[in-house]
Formats: sequence, structure tokens, C-alpha cells
Amino acid sequence: MSHEAVPQPWQPITALGVAERAIQMWTMAPLAAAWRAAKGRMNAENAAGLKTFNERLIRRLSVETGILERLYDIDRGTTEQLITQGFNADLVVRDAATLDSESIVEMLRDHEHAARLVLDWIGQKRRLTGGAICELHHLLTRHQPTTVAQDQFGNRVEIPLLRGQFKTQPNNPRRADGTVHEYCPPIHVGSEVDNLLRWLADYDNEDPIVVAAWLHHRFSQIHPFQDGNGRVSRALVLYVLIRADLLPVVVDRDARAEYIGSLEAADSGDLSPLVKLLERIETQTIVAALSIDVETATPRPRVAADVVASIAARLARKLDARDATLRSVNEVAIELRAQAQSQIEDGFAKLEEAAMQSGGQRAHFDLGAPDRGNAHWYRSQLVGLYSNNAYLNFREDHYFIKASVRIENARLVFVLSFHHVGRELSGVMQVVAFAELQAFESQQDKQPTAVDTVDCTVGGPLVFTHTSSVKGIAPQFDEWLDSAMAAAFHAFGERL
Repeated sequence: MSHEAVPQPWQPITALGVAERAIQMWTMAPLAAAWRAAKGRMNAENAAGLKTFNERLIRRLSVETGILERLYDIDRGTTEQLITQGFNADLVVRDAATLDSESIVEMLRDHEHAARLVLDWIGQKRRLTGGAICELHHLLTRHQPTTVAQDQFGNRVEIPLLRGQFKTQPNNPRRADGTVHEYCPPIHVGSEVDNLLRWLADYDNEDPIVVAAWLHHRFSQIHPFQDGNGRVSRALVLYVLIRADLLPVVVDRDARAEYIGSLEAADSGDLSPLVKLLERIETQTIVAALSIDVETATPRPRVAADVVASIAARLARKLDARDATLRSVNEVAIELRAQAQSQIEDGFAKLEEAAMQSGGQRAHFDLGAPDRGNAHWYRSQLVGLYSNNAYLNFREDHYFIKASVRIENARLVFVLSFHHVGRELSGVMQVVAFAELQAFESQQDKQPTAVDTVDCTVGGPLVFTHTSSVKGIAPQFDEWLDSAMAAAFHAFGERL
């Protein structure tokens, strides 16, 4: 017996609600302020490096936005080449489906030009209009002649794509569970887009991450075009963030499942997963921007006198009152470390009990700090795990907590590290967690025969700044630390 799919009826979009405005992002506002301050210094000291970083970020966005919609498939190695060298067909292998390399590069260039159009709007202080959105869609789909639709018999057929025009027929997809998701009927698209933009114009003083998530979701609810709505939505996110002096958010292929899930949660009334996703990516992007290498980004040759001048300037900045303010982030780190210490000791108490019952040892705890002479511990592990998208600045103070316990032939060493990020002092630190799983031949051995290092930083590093409120971020930090400890205990348990 067949069951007809139950449709999810269309509802008009809604303005930003009270609950959505109340979504908490304890770390984002201080980090955004730190980035804006650092950006001014970077423009003065390393404008070329920052320009290159932004250009590559736009190219990454241009590649990944099409991969999310399965327009083409580009492997990771080729993606990195395209980002660093530019969009050249010689770098692209023919898509396994139907697209040749020239067609793929044409799409990539369209995506890049569309992103630059958005940047031009911001430079011109241009407000969004329905016409502007249609112009954006036309540019994004300039080299996409067709799209896929269903005929009256349920067959998938190719039809011409209406570039830069709102849809004239319904585009309601059937999901894997058989339900039909109803988007805005064509007759109401114009009025719904007008409502969206009217509300957006009133949100200049709202949190830009929340506004970006709201705009993305509500635009997706309207689904005003035959195809390309996701690409347009992500370009609108770019518009909101750049206007707020933040950085582009690139939702890449690795985040696809989480991204789609967050949009479905928003359909059910919960915008927070999408907000948290955008917040996390924005945080990672700011940390990466702060980590730009000044030396390698400078195109002219370096000579000894230049290097000496750079060192002298860096030493002079240590006495700068502004830098003393930025270094007050160390006080935040020390408070968070104290808060974490009791939580870690409580967590290890049960492991200690199990260890003692099996003839093991008591849990052992160490604090790391410059005044303890051990701030250099674990640098190699930290660089190995976390330096891919961030520069870990160990010229500044480093703090950590180490907790260890041995049960039979296995020892768990759990490390919580608080360290500065960025090539220059920025007042930004991050906390990460990892575990060393040590194996011994016998219970009498003192030295392990094997050591595995496991990243326990669930959901990414937690970032804070010199203006962060410890009280404000405490709930988020507690939850984050609990997840990190759970990851470490789970990995250790599998070794016993």
C-alpha cells in the first residue's frame, strides 16, 4: 500500500524573533572587536598580506559554494592550487560527471565575480533591493544554462534556467523521507522578498552573525529562484558580515551535513544551530587572519637591516601601553584555568578511584605558567595539532593544566592549553585540549613503549580576548571542557 507524502505547508517568513535575538555568543563580540583593532594595524604594517588573504578567502568561497550544491567536484589538492594560483582551467581535471575543465572554471569565475559584486555594493554603501538580488543571481548562474525539474509524472528533466528572474513555477522538493517541502508560491515571491529586505534594513544594530543566519534561512524559505538559491543565500551572508567589518564565512564540503541539518532545524523554529555554525567558522577565519605571516607575505627581499628594525619595533611594542592592555588577556586565561582546575580534578576523581582499586596510582596534576618554569611544555604537540590554520604565539605567556592517571598498563595524560594566537600581539587567546595515551609493557615499567596523541577539542578551540567576561563565557566554557574531557576519557577507556 502506497502512502502519499504529507506536504510541509508554506508559511510566510517572519521577522527576527525575540528568542533569535537572545541566542548567546559569549566569545564573538569581544573577538570581533579585537579583529577590527588588529585589522587597522595589519593594514598599516602588512596591507599586501591581508589583501592576499582576503583574495584567497573569496576564491575558497567561490569553489566551495558550488561543491555544496554538487555543481562540480574538485579534489582538495586542486582546490588549494586554485585558491593560491587563481582560476585556471589547466589546474582542473575534468569532472567525473559531465563538466569539462573550462566549464568548471567559468562557474568558479562567476562565483568570484558575484562575491566581488557584493563587496562593491558595500563599498558604494548600496542597500539590498530585489533588483540587486536578481542581478546577483544572474551573475552566479551566468554559465549555468539549465536546471533539473520534475515533470507531471515525477521524472527528472532538464529545463532552461531563468537567470536573474524569480521563479514562475513551484519548486517544492521531495525529501528522502517522502515529505514535500513547500517553498513560497511564485505569486507571493515579490512581496516576501520585499518584507525580507524591509526587515533587514532595520537590523543594523543587531548581532551580525544572528542577522546573517536569519537572512540566509528566511531567503531559503522563500526560495525565489528556480535554482541557485543556496549560492545567493551564502552571498547574502557575505553582504551582512562584510558590512559589519567581519570576514567572509566559507561553509565547506566538510561542514555540509551540519549546514543542511542547521537549516532544517531553522525550518523547525530553532535558528541557533545555524548561528553557532557561522560563529564557529567566523572565529576560525579571524584566527587564521591574525596568523598571516608578515615576513613571507612581503614581496620584496628582506635584508639584515630590515630584520633588525623589525625586532627593534617588536621590543618597543612590549613597552607600549596599548600592548599592556592586550596582554590583560592573560588574566582572563588565569581565571579560566582556575575554573577548569576544579572541574578537571572532579572529573579525574572517579578515574583515580578505579586506578586505586586495580593497584594503580593516584591522579597527578600540574599547572603550567611562565613563573613555574614549565611554560615551554607541550609546544611541539600543540603546534602539531593546531597550527594548520592558526599561528600559536609562544613569545607571549602560555598557561596549561596537566592531569594524568595510570590504570594497569595504560596512562592518560590530559592537557588543557591556553595560548596566544596571531603573529603579533592581538589580545586574543584560545584554549584547546588534547590527550596523550601512553602504553606500557608491564605495570612495573616507568617509561611508555608507545604514545598516541588525540585531539580532544570538540567543536574547535574556544577563543577569548582581553575584553571577554569570565562570568559571561563560563557556561560555554564549562560545556566545552566537559565535552573535551569526555572525549579524552572515551579514548582512554578504549585502551583498557
